[in-house]
Amino acid sequence: MARIRTYVRPMQGWWRRNPYYVRYMLREVSSVFLAIYTVILLAGLLRLTQGEAAYDAWRAALTSPVSIVFHWLALLTVGYHAYTWWKVAPKTAPDLRIAGRPLPEMVITTGGWLATLGTSALVYVIVRWM
Repeated sequence: MARIRTYVRPMQGWWRRNPYYVRYMLREVSSVFLAIYTVILLAGLLRLTQGEAAYDAWRAALTSPVSIVFHWLALLTVGYHAYTWWKVAPKTAPDLRIAGRPLPEMVITTGGWLATLGTSALVYVIVRWM
């Protein structure tokens, strides 16, 4: 009697075999930085409600080398996250047409990036003036 063996697909490193999946996993990991950064900002709001000394201590903690490195990594991952978001936007958007012709994907992606960069610059300028 022949012994029947079930096929077991190797799952180790499945996402590293295909560049598409590598980019997908990097995008998913970027959300972890976004979540941590959200918690940091919420902690700042909590410290703000606890008084000036607590808020100043929170701000001082943000100047540590570990915090600065984390914020640079968060900025890079948020940038990648935004890049991939605008890259997929033309595929998920409704059929956009101008004068009866479909809008090229590059126009949608570039427009999204310009809107993101412009808004970020505007927020930076407003914060610097305050």
